[in-house]
Amino acid sequence: MSDHPMNTTIQRDIYSISRLNSEAKSLLEGSFPLLWVEGEISNLACPASGHWYFSLKDQKAQVRCAMFRNRNAHLGFVPKNGMQILIRARISLYEARGDFQIIAEHMEESGDGALRRAFEELKKRLQSEGLFAAEHKQALPEHIETIGVITSPSGAAIRDILTTLKRRYPAASINIYPVAVQGNESAAQIADMLKTVDKRNECDVILLARGGGSLEDLWSFNEEVVARAIFSCSIPIVSGIGHEIDFTIADMTADIRAATPTAAAEIVSPNQYELRARLQQSISRLSNVMSRTLHRYTQQVSWLSQRLQHPGRRLQDLSQRLDDLQLRMSQAQTRYLRHTSMRVSHLKDKLASLHPKQAIGVKKQRLVYLSHQLKQTTEQLLKAKQHRFIQTMKTLNAVSPLATLERGYAIVTKPTKGEILRDAHDVKTGDKVHAKLHIGQLICTVDNIDYD
Repeated sequence: MSDHPMNTTIQRDIYSISRLNSEAKSLLEGSFPLLWVEGEISNLACPASGHWYFSLKDQKAQVRCAMFRNRNAHLGFVPKNGMQILIRARISLYEARGDFQIIAEHMEESGDGALRRAFEELKKRLQSEGLFAAEHKQALPEHIETIGVITSPSGAAIRDILTTLKRRYPAASINIYPVAVQGNESAAQIADMLKTVDKRNECDVILLARGGGSLEDLWSFNEEVVARAIFSCSIPIVSGIGHEIDFTIADMTADIRAATPTAAAEIVSPNQYELRARLQQSISRLSNVMSRTLHRYTQQVSWLSQRLQHPGRRLQDLSQRLDDLQLRMSQAQTRYLRHTSMRVSHLKDKLASLHPKQAIGVKKQRLVYLSHQLKQTTEQLLKAKQHRFIQTMKTLNAVSPLATLERGYAIVTKPTKGEILRDAHDVKTGDKVHAKLHIGQLICTVDNIDYD
């Protein structure tokens, strides 16, 4: 019996969705290296996890992107919808949904965005160092004779500047210092030329100028090397870069910023007609001042001529003045000598009254007097003390126990303790007692006690 096709068992390799997505992910990640991808951000999501999810699109297509927290934490800017960016990414697939995606490892702004961020970073750093501070700005000299122009020799800016200076200030000397104002080497050329012009010191003011253009076209004037060369220059610098809306780092560092090259030329060049009018006014004022001064000096000469005396008369006056001073000096000397003599006499009398011999005599008399007074006082005090001593002895003798014994009384005491007996109850029959008499004492035995 032959086998029927329906009965044949076929071994099939059936993929689960998880396996399919996993192998597709491995295939994608193994087939593409790290790529640079440029596009515009849309649908940006920044959940609390710190990861970023967004779409990157161009005019015809878009792709889902993810940038994890450990990567985006090191960026110097925050992406926004509509921002044009450039990312370094690897191709992958989100297995849970089967979505094709790219994983961003690095991100940077592209085109003008990157330049604008670099501009802001440099601006912030130089501002913190004080390169834009007003106290470092130099004022333009009052009189400008030589003007130095640093710009491209073939651009529209130099034509506008020369036309303006010729119209307004044809008397000025103009030195043109050609440099490239666009390209990789232009910033270094501009900085070197600023240092050269400063070292040569042949200009009263410097015009740093360029015509308009994009941010990338004007980038040479946003380089740090140019800003530091401007800041270090000892000659005042007027910048006229781009159009009125353009604002560069060089404009911020320059001493004066003009909106355009033409405006910069107008700043450093006074109008010749205004100069002529001011010159005429100055001539008129000078003439008036000279006339008034001449008139004043003429009056002074006339007045001094009237006061001028003949030298002989002047000598007579001085001679008389000398005689008067000599007389006054002689009188003053006489008065001084008289006063000094009287003072010396007075001091002699005072010194005589203070002679030591006279003072010793007075002290001796006082010593004799005080000795006599001391002797009398001592005798009186001694007599008073003796009298008081006798009275005290008499009083003491009157109250003395010895005087009482002398009158026939006795002092009875216990022989063991020597206590004086005042009460008959303190002894009993047979006790021995001592009786102190005026002369001697008795040892007695108590035979009978009467308590009455």
